[in-house]
Amino acid sequence: MEGVGGSNSASAATLDQWRQFSRLFQFYLDKTTPHAVYRWIATAVLAVVYALRVYYVQGFYIISYGLGIYLLNLLIGFLSPLVDPELESSDGPLLPTKESDDFKPFIRRLPEFKFWYAITKAFIISFLMTFFSMFDVPVFWPILLCYWLVLFTLTMKRQIMHMIKYKYIPFSIGKQKYGGRKSSASSSSGSRAD
Repeated sequence: MEGVGGSNSASAATLDQWRQFSRLFQFYLDKTTPHAVYRWIATAVLAVVYALRVYYVQGFYIISYGLGIYLLNLLIGFLSPLVDPELESSDGPLLPTKESDDFKPFIRRLPEFKFWYAITKAFIISFLMTFFSMFDVPVFWPILLCYWLVLFTLTMKRQIMHMIKYKYIPFSIGKQKYGGRKSSASSSSGSRAD
């Protein structure tokens, strides 16, 4: 009987340690939220390390192909609106389709933080998979690369056509500036002759 009770307390302690680790991980993950530039730099470094690993080993092209397909899927989610005007009509925010429509902000199907987090996890998992030879399936990589490029081109063409049709841009570049009149102080100082 003591063995059973001892095993329950050990598993409870392990579960508590896992919960504590999970909370700590979430705490640090939440602290990275406002630092988008640094997060993306770290992910880019991770991508370069993965690419160097695949280049050095000269293998694991099927892992890279799967990673590419997954990243393309994430990119489509990142570029797509939450509510697709082509498929659903809802009471929530919709994209404006006419000039007279009110401005409605672009809400992504996949928010930037979740997009970054999924990409980072994908690169870490792919990198770890390169250490196991069972994932090194021999393939002719130029065919995979060509197929991925065709898939990327067709998918992006369809996405851009959707953006044009429904008149939305999934990026906001700073604060919008209006071309109003210049201040009177700058115009009077330029016309004054000394």
